Amino acid sequence: MSKQLPVYRHDPSLSKALVVVAHPDDVDFGAAGTIAYLTSHGVDVAYCVVTSGDAGGDDSTDTPEERALIREAEQTAAAKEVGVTDLTFLRLPDGQVEVTLALRKEIARVIRHHRPDLVIAQNPERNYERVFSSHPDHMAVGEATLRAVYPDARNPHAFTELVREGFAPHVVSEVWLSGASPTMVVDITKTIDQKIAALKRHVSQIGDREDLEPMMRTWARATAKSAGLKKPQLAEAFRVVVTK
Repeated sequence: MSKQLPVYRHDPSLSKALVVVAHPDDVDFGAAGTIAYLTSHGVDVAYCVVTSGDAGGDDSTDTPEERALIREAEQTAAAKEVGVTDLTFLRLPDGQVEVTLALRKEIARVIRHHRPDLVIAQNPERNYERVFSSHPDHMAVGEATLRAVYPDARNPHAFTELVREGFAPHVVSEVWLSGASPTMVVDITKTIDQKIAALKRHVSQIGDREDLEPMMRTWARATAKSAGLKKPQLAEAFRVVVTK
């Protein structure tokens, strides 16, 4: 980010949002401050988590099934910190997500069920400067979500079984991509505490690391500064994709 970016101002026409991510805790690292901002303005936000994090990077001896239960419970608790209570777990194997027609259909089903104005998703492109942000699952879920938004969710002739099941086509107006080259920021100065509280719910992944709060504030301040916001403002950044 080398130039000042527009700062999001709440649009009252935005009433529903859906966040689609690969793993428990992805939404909280990438967008929890924004989610808290949206819910504080009355937006109904739901989550779709594609895996349950059964291959999460902790040193426990839990079985994958046990780890999945733990991480789903952690994400459910984290969601409540930012005003979200509606979560769908697709339970694909962690670390093995591919852009398949089956995944596109399941995400399209969730979109048709929630009928959001906005979908928040992960960056489908590899970041060669920060390779750790480009987990294969993140990229696969980002790409599958974009394909589910267009054309799958809106096309009555795509996955016709969904219509027979009662899931009518739905057009999503915008997608915000987290982790992509940004075109907009959301001021999270007033919601950073909720973001940190949400992240702390992921005990199995973050534990009691003492640097969590200063790290999150440093990242959010750097994003705000790069977008032209002055101290003490904090921000999260997104690439806005108009899809209507």
